[in-house]
Amino acid sequence: MKQTTLLDVLLQQKSRTTRRETFLNAMDQVVPWSELVELIQPVYPASGRGRPPIGIERMLRLYFIQQWYGFSDEGTEDALYDMPLLSRFAGIDLTHERVPDATTLLNFRHLLEEHKLAPVMLGRINALLEAKGLLMREGTIVDATLIAAPPSTKNKSGERDPEMHQTKKGNQWYFGMKAHIGVDAESGLVHTVVGTSAHVSDVVMTSELLHGREQVVIADAGYIGVEKREENTGKTVEWLIAMKRGKLKAMPEGRWKETVREIEKKKAQIRSRVEHPFHVIKNLFHYRKTRYRGLEKNTHQLQILFGLCNLYRSQKRLMGSI
Repeated sequence: MKQTTLLDVLLQQKSRTTRRETFLNAMDQVVPWSELVELIQPVYPASGRGRPPIGIERMLRLYFIQQWYGFSDEGTEDALYDMPLLSRFAGIDLTHERVPDATTLLNFRHLLEEHKLAPVMLGRINALLEAKGLLMREGTIVDATLIAAPPSTKNKSGERDPEMHQTKKGNQWYFGMKAHIGVDAESGLVHTVVGTSAHVSDVVMTSELLHGREQVVIADAGYIGVEKREENTGKTVEWLIAMKRGKLKAMPEGRWKETVREIEKKKAQIRSRVEHPFHVIKNLFHYRKTRYRGLEKNTHQLQILFGLCNLYRSQKRLMGSI
């Protein structure tokens, strides 16, 4: 039987539920823990002669805490002591149990990366959402966002990450990668994530962001001409690509221009749903810069982040069905 500590008593006596506590309580309910644990189980190390490994669900909870709050491995270890809510969410009794250190957290991440479990986890999460009627798959919105990478050369190799590149947006240069996503047009939930260097054109990646069941594809003006590309010929989808602003502005005033303007407005309203996932991972999950070297590791993390983003954005409807 677990011994009641002073900390437990103080937490029980507090009068206000914080936003962090509300968030963690919601995630505790909507994350499909058993399905994700089952996925990791076959590759997770069994007990050996040394200390027994920490439970999969506990490690998974710690890993997700890292993603939600933008912690490093060392930062996650410290946060368990600094923020009692996080240790309780992870199911760790700080006074009686072994606390996973930074190396243990690093090894768990490497395990997920080695076995390429991120896209499978995203798929499991989306299968749950589809079963609940939250993912329709009749239309896809495609878009991409720039993720900055550290430009510093103060590292072991003495150079910037060779898999990251520069690109110009407007009048400003950026160094890093791009996160390309395919989003369900009805719900705004992400079904596909692909990472590339920043200089790769958005339109080139379109075919990789489609699941094949959509009837319509929506995109901004950067995707003009996508239907003419070789990899997209023969696709029986309707392409709703935004008109360039300059072209609309140059049209003569009159009823036809007003009609086109209304059509473009409707397109933009639908297309705006693709911005919501970017807002969640950048502003709520604090992911504004790449955290690792190489596209593969950073894409792996992005797939996890967007999977968690889907659960976060669906929490009310998921909790209503529990």
